[in-house]
Amino acid sequence: MYIILRFSSIVLLLAISSLTLAQTPQVPFPVKRTESAETWRSGGWAAVDAAKGVKTRKRAKNVVIFVGDGMGISTLTAARIFEAQQRGESGEENRLSFEMFPYSAFSKTYSANQQTSDSAPTMSAIITGVKTDEGVISVNQNVIHADWKTVAGNETKSLLAYAEDAGLSTGIVSTARLTHATPAACYAHSADRDWESDADLFRLNKAAYDAKFPDIASQLLSFKYGDGLEVAIGGGRSYFQPQDTQDPEYADRKGRRLDGRDLTAEWLKLRGGSQYVWNKQQFDAVDARKTKHLLGLFEPSMMQFEADRAKDPAGEPSLSEMTAKSIDILANNKKGYVLMVEAGRIDHAHHDGNAYRALTDTVALSDAVRAAVSKVNLDETLIVVTADHSHTLFIQGYPARGNNILGLTREIGGDGNIEPNYKLDKDKKPYTTLGYANGPGAVKGDRPVLTQDDVLKPDYKQQTLIPFDSETHGGEDVAIFAIGPNAQLFRGSMEQNWIFYVMADALRLARK
Repeated sequence: MYIILRFSSIVLLLAISSLTLAQTPQVPFPVKRTESAETWRSGGWAAVDAAKGVKTRKRAKNVVIFVGDGMGISTLTAARIFEAQQRGESGEENRLSFEMFPYSAFSKTYSANQQTSDSAPTMSAIITGVKTDEGVISVNQNVIHADWKTVAGNETKSLLAYAEDAGLSTGIVSTARLTHATPAACYAHSADRDWESDADLFRLNKAAYDAKFPDIASQLLSFKYGDGLEVAIGGGRSYFQPQDTQDPEYADRKGRRLDGRDLTAEWLKLRGGSQYVWNKQQFDAVDARKTKHLLGLFEPSMMQFEADRAKDPAGEPSLSEMTAKSIDILANNKKGYVLMVEAGRIDHAHHDGNAYRALTDTVALSDAVRAAVSKVNLDETLIVVTADHSHTLFIQGYPARGNNILGLTREIGGDGNIEPNYKLDKDKKPYTTLGYANGPGAVKGDRPVLTQDDVLKPDYKQQTLIPFDSETHGGEDVAIFAIGPNAQLFRGSMEQNWIFYVMADALRLARK
């Protein structure tokens, strides 16, 4: 009798346990480390002790600046969670590579005439030290947008120009076109960021075209400082080649230039030891010890998103690979170097309302920073990671820890356990943790009932409040992270253009 009763009790307990488990499902990404009041205490004191142990370094031989285009604070938060969840971890406790740098600050991204800016004035501020107006490239605010006649005498000199004059080597890397605003600010001066090729000048400003105002692509070759750029790799191949030249990768694409110039051929003739590559195989074959000037153009326009890179017909190097190769080439100069690396497609994915690709490219930037740190001597190299501006990505609701950052939101219930169902809004519909204030994901009429399968697809566009064809930038401050000589000067709330002066001071440049 006792055995029967005991057996019945066990069955009942198992049934109750099964019911309890069914009502308290587990989050898809569990916390994998041990956590307690003691681990939070010991971790906090360890962080303080580590900060006290950071040594101040006064002078740099090299500067590497990474720009996550559009990488706002919400992007950083979501990307660190996303990165760890790709490994099966909860993610909230994760840190991107550069978030472990000892110094950080906030950067105020307004331009001379805008509260919320685009990449042209913001990158101009970062790389020349002078804030300027919307839509212009490395000129001061005396320049009238799209008026080529106002450029002469109002150019602002970039950190790369100062470095070349001092005998250092210089390079730019971008997953965007090399003629796009962020990389262009390093070497060009223009009254319009859209004058990327002479065909753009002809289309947008015939007077400037007739006056032979130099387009941005041509200015990369005419960069007059020192012996010119040692490294320039990214996208934008069609902007450097004539309109009758067949693209080597795509049968339906040709060059854009109207002047008949093949700037890739001119690059090879301009200086000894020059190479031009357009695919992964050629890039991998480049001998950094023997290459003095490298031009790489891996797409007619923008490079692939990191999530799509493996599908590229001719193959593309990753941002980490481009960063590592650039440092190898630039390090041949014993005097030092300046390298600018842009993760340009974070911005483009945000504009498209696609958080998945924006976060994937942010993680790729973190990987590139890690690659750079592994290659340099931090006693003589200042590394700065920042963004030119933010986006309207937001993180909402009260999702449980470990909830899929791209997924529908589930909360913690009053009993302290995760709720079995997704949280519903006032219309009784589930919603995602990530969304955008505006953009192409706006819904006309009633909001559809979303499923987890819907929102986890790579092409999913997060729902938005205000309908736009393209999501806009955000105007809040962005972060600065730094390590190496002068890194301690990044602190508090800083004007964006101050970044230039910290970098220039580390190299002992630009005082005169």
